[in-house]
Amino acid sequence: MPVLSLLPLALPPLLRRAWLSAALIRATALDLAVLAGHLLLYPSGLTPERRPVTDPAATPQLPTSGRSHPPVVLLHGFIDNRSVFVLLRRSLARHGWRHLESLNYSPLTVDIRVAAELLGRHVEDICSRTGHAEVDIVGHSLGGLIARYYVQRLGGDARVRTLVTLGTPHSGTRSAHLAYAHPIVRQMCPGSELIKELRAPAPGIRTRFVSFWSDLDTLMVPVGTARLDHPDLLAQNIRVTGIGHLAMPVHPAVAAGVRQALTAGEPESADQDAFSVA
Repeated sequence: MPVLSLLPLALPPLLRRAWLSAALIRATALDLAVLAGHLLLYPSGLTPERRPVTDPAATPQLPTSGRSHPPVVLLHGFIDNRSVFVLLRRSLARHGWRHLESLNYSPLTVDIRVAAELLGRHVEDICSRTGHAEVDIVGHSLGGLIARYYVQRLGGDARVRTLVTLGTPHSGTRSAHLAYAHPIVRQMCPGSELIKELRAPAPGIRTRFVSFWSDLDTLMVPVGTARLDHPDLLAQNIRVTGIGHLAMPVHPAVAAGVRQALTAGEPESADQDAFSVA
């Protein structure tokens, strides 16, 4: 598996600080470039994704045993839409994923719990249409927190095999105080009632969690808040160096890591090495 963390830890402290400063400049420049490109694509993602209309009663469901991949649900972050996943979706499709669906939730949504309930209905619809008993979810930023709430607090672990989060404030981020007036942003603050709910015991959760976090993610304050550390959850944390918050869903190295995370639990991948984290 590729090493996603490229920070030369062996450098002397002075050189390492200089390297980090240069890396932060590069990461910020990349985020700005991603933002510019995303603003062009943003209108294309405003409308809901078209989904096939099927009648489960009239269409026999084929057994899913032996299929290569379960469906993948892509869930965007705050004030965003499904267009953020254009490149990641293309990468997954090129590598054999056939069932890829995105869910837009309204920027007017004021409660992560409400968005998690909507996600649950969406997952049930996908399972009904595809005949799969489980899905995988990839969530960017707030999207990962919504998906985690669904899995951990609303019984979603019965449907979600693997949840991959990209730059998600699992412990709350202090940067959320900058937009504290928005109710859903307040829920992302450290110590919020929702964050306390997610810290509560969660025995028996079957979903596997993979959290990608970057030490140059300026929206995660502190950066370690994007790690998922919970004694009851099967969680793996992957550090990404040289990539900012906005670049997480579009960077090819992260896309490769996501593909590996989604296949790690499948029988044909059982002999692969674990992610390397320097």
